[in-house]
Amino acid sequence: VANSGFLSLCAHGRVSGLAVEAGAAMSHVTSVCEGRTLRKGTRCLGVAGDHLSWHLYRLLQDSPAEPSLLQALTKKVLMQLKEQYCYVSLDYEGDLREKGSQHPARFQTPDGRWITLGKERFCCPEPLFRPELLQHSCPGLHQLAGQSLQALPQHIRRHMLGNIVLSGGSSMFPGFPERMCLELNYLFQGAGVHIEVLANPRRGMAAWAGGSMAASLTSFRHAWMTKGDYQEYGVQYVHTKF
Repeated sequence: VANSGFLSLCAHGRVSGLAVEAGAAMSHVTSVCEGRTLRKGTRCLGVAGDHLSWHLYRLLQDSPAEPSLLQALTKKVLMQLKEQYCYVSLDYEGDLREKGSQHPARFQTPDGRWITLGKERFCCPEPLFRPELLQHSCPGLHQLAGQSLQALPQHIRRHMLGNIVLSGGSSMFPGFPERMCLELNYLFQGAGVHIEVLANPRRGMAAWAGGSMAASLTSFRHAWMTKGDYQEYGVQYVHTKF
């Protein structure tokens, strides 16, 4: 077993940095220094891909679409809609106000009917940055990243600012890297730094790619929790190791 944040960094050729992971069930922010996770810099957000799929369904329920059409929206179809047509807005409030910025897209369901997506395209992933849209009281993913960085000693923080990596399927929305970069630079304005985020085109599977790399190099052995560790110390050892 290894920490997925560390593995995501490995996939980007790093052993230190801040991993911002947006997956299917949960989203995480993990600070890693020389392969070791830093608890002070670890945060969790209960909004991820599965939540966004159902959020899209609720958005479509509020649209003028026929009720019978919504019945065709299975979980698989919702995922296709989300992955193919949704994107992260760089100006959410502005796009809501300006009808001309809501570029519609049409999608044909498996039974041959058509669905038109308008503002739903950018409203769907917005809860990653505004969890209150799903009645969550926690900060957005960018704010958690900011909290994680602020919790670290300054000499470590400055190094982390240049090594922020994105991973997970829900980070694949067009506009997600740009929005994360924009939000983080706003949070750290006046700090004399310009933040860039690393967004590998294959970041959706970054943890798996990093796991393959880490498992093949004995120099990363200190970052693993082995079967022997589990048998000797039990399941609680995961909290000691990570």
